Amino acid sequence: MTVDEGSRRTFLKAAGAAGATVLVAGCSGNDGDGDGEDETENGNEDDGGSDGFEIDPGTQIELDGQTAGWEGLAPGDIEGEQNPTLILQEGEDYEIGWTQGDGSQHNIEIRDDGGDVVDDLSTEQVAEPEDQWLEFTASSEMASYVCNPHETTMIGDIVVE
Repeated sequence: MTVDEGSRRTFLKAAGAAGATVLVAGCSGNDGDGDGEDETENGNEDDGGSDGFEIDPGTQIELDGQTAGWEGLAPGDIEGEQNPTLILQEGEDYEIGWTQGDGSQHNIEIRDDGGDVVDDLSTEQVAEPEDQWLEFTASSEMASYVCNPHETTMIGDIVVE
C-alpha cells in the first residue's frame, strides 16, 4: 500500500496538533533556553522525531568524548548526533567506546536505572582515548552510557528490546 504525499501531510499535521495539545497540557520538556529544542531528563536533545537509533547486533558503537556531550561517530546513523539514544537487542553482543576527545578526563560506563554500573562495564578515566572500549551483551537492566566525570552532560539512553 502506498501513501500519497497529501495523506502523509495530513497525518503529519494531525500529529503536530496532537503534540501541541500535549504542550498546552503542561507536559513540555522544553529546557527554557529559548532555542526551541527540548531536552530529556538526562540532557539529551529531543529532535522531535527520533525515539533512538536501532543498532545492529555485533556493531561497534564509536563516540567522540566532548565535555558538552557524547557525539556519535559510527555507525553512520548516529554520526553527528549528541548523546544518541541506542536501541539494542537483548541477548546480543555490542561494543561501545570513544576514539576521539577534547583532552579532558573521560571514561565510559554502562549504568542501570538507579545509576549503578552494570557488570563492571566501566573504563578508566583518561585524557587520551586508548583502549576505551566495552564489550557487552545487551540486557534489560542497561539504561544509559555515561562519562562519570561529566555525568550531567555526557549521558545517553540505552533502550533494550
